[in-house]
Amino acid sequence: MKVALTTLGCKVNTYETEAIWEQLKMKGFTRVDFNELADLYVINTCMVTNTGEAKSRQMIRHPLKLNPNAILVVMGCLAELNPDSIAVIEQVKVMVGTKDRERIPDLLDEYLKTGVKQLLVTPLEKNEPYDLLKVTDFSHQHRAFLKIEDGCDNFCSYCIIPYARGRVRSKPKARVLEEAKELGMQHAEIILTGIHTGGYGADLPNYKFADLLEDLGRIQEINRIRISSIEINELTERVIGIIASSEQICHHLHVPLQSGSDWVLRQMNRKYNTIEYREKIRQLREQIPNLAITTDVIVGFPGETDQAFEETCHFVEEIGFSELHVFPFSPRKGTIAASLPAEVPGDIKKRRVARLIAIGKRLAKRSIQKQIGSILRVIPERQRLGQLQGHSRNYIQVAFLGNAEWIGKEVRVRLISENYPLSFGEMLPE
Repeated sequence: MKVALTTLGCKVNTYETEAIWEQLKMKGFTRVDFNELADLYVINTCMVTNTGEAKSRQMIRHPLKLNPNAILVVMGCLAELNPDSIAVIEQVKVMVGTKDRERIPDLLDEYLKTGVKQLLVTPLEKNEPYDLLKVTDFSHQHRAFLKIEDGCDNFCSYCIIPYARGRVRSKPKARVLEEAKELGMQHAEIILTGIHTGGYGADLPNYKFADLLEDLGRIQEINRIRISSIEINELTERVIGIIASSEQICHHLHVPLQSGSDWVLRQMNRKYNTIEYREKIRQLREQIPNLAITTDVIVGFPGETDQAFEETCHFVEEIGFSELHVFPFSPRKGTIAASLPAEVPGDIKKRRVARLIAIGKRLAKRSIQKQIGSILRVIPERQRLGQLQGHSRNYIQVAFLGNAEWIGKEVRVRLISENYPLSFGEMLPE
């Protein structure tokens, strides 16, 4: 049978889709593109924003245009939080939420044997065990995601994810290290990911995120490690020291900000203020001078005044991020923020988003310009129009002349010009 898989949302979802594909591959399935004719379509859904939810629903309907008789398997956050709206679709024969995903192949077998829909969505328990998913080879990609954690305990007022994913659950140490070694032998870069990555170990006795970083650093098969995202208050002195001294951990951190207004941060139930954020960034740059820092910002949170937005713009400029990811506030039913008064009109949100994106591009170009002439360590990921393209350790995307034989191998590249988002360089002999 032919299977097509698609993922909406985050890196964690991407990892989980890949794990399901490995299970289906072992059962003899052949993978095709999601826009091709297949017997089975697997849709891993997202619900973090209105846009993510809408796209998820669109992708559930999309295969029916290609094959009205296809079997649909739906999993993920939308299935967890709104299963009834999916269960009514006739072609959805298997559905799980954000647990029991490893049971999908068996549930599919049961459907094929009995013809009875297998809809397995149950509430997440407070002490939910960690899942059994595993990835050994990330579909011929040169950068592999490694999920180390699930769930979140922060309960930011705008975020639906703790309700969809449950509380923090850490993958057991032995499983993480075994999987990291295996992926390290297959891929040039491993990206540590989770719903709350830096919260790893919160549920483990005497073993925290810093301990994991140290143990990963002892695995010789790993060339380089990237931390997908980490909260500012999880960047302890020990974690910073480990990153600064490591030959493997990339000098790039994605540290969500969300707002540069202390009033908005309090309304968001974030666990820091701008003074604490600023001081931690200072410490980071003092110990890791060439560190690239990227961030997320939410625009148009309820009650965000013109002054609060100006504070955010000023703070973003002051910090000098290497890249901004800007999102308009999206109310999620069931969260505190969804019922807050003083909603920001859509046209104002749109203007604010555009302004912050423009600021982000300017900051990104300035960050890259400072490194022109420097030598970067880049892993070519693809070849387009005769040029290799890949990311440096500090997350600059670079294009340069070179043969396809270098794809997936770390090479030295001198940065010669800035052209965000894709800059240009020249590969140097090893």
